[in-house]
Amino acid sequence: MVALKRAIDLNSFSGICLTKLDVLDGLETIKLCVNYELQGKICAHPPFESELFNECKPVYSEFPGWKESTAGIKHFKNLPINAQKYILAIETLAGIPIDIISTGSDRNDTILLRNPFDKDLKDINLTFVEEEN
Repeated sequence: MVALKRAIDLNSFSGICLTKLDVLDGLETIKLCVNYELQGKICAHPPFESELFNECKPVYSEFPGWKESTAGIKHFKNLPINAQKYILAIETLAGIPIDIISTGSDRNDTILLRNPFDKDLKDINLTFVEEEN
C-alpha cells in the first residue's frame, strides 16, 4: 500500500486494476504493508532517498483469508466475504476506486466495477453482504 500510494501521488491514477485475486485463495491471513517504520517514526510514504530503504521496516495490517475459490467469479457480490472486505480495505487505503478485479488467467475472468472511459456507466457501489450466523 505504501508503494501504491506513492505511485498514485506521482501518476494521478484515477482507479486501480486489482489482478491475481485468485492466487490468494486458501491463505489463512493476508498482510498488507500499510506504513513503514523509519528511524523510530511511522511513515505513510516511502523515503525519497534510496539509501534509506534498507532502514525501513514494514508495518502490516492483517486480513483473514478465505477458503473458497475466487477463480472465474464475474460479480463482486459472489466473492467470498473476506475477499470483499480485503478489496474494500485496499480501496479505502488507496483513496481511489478499484475499477477492475481479475479473478483468473482467462481474459473473461474479470469483474468490471467501473469503466472510466464510459461516462454513461454508473459506478457500482461496493458493499459486501453480511454472512448469516
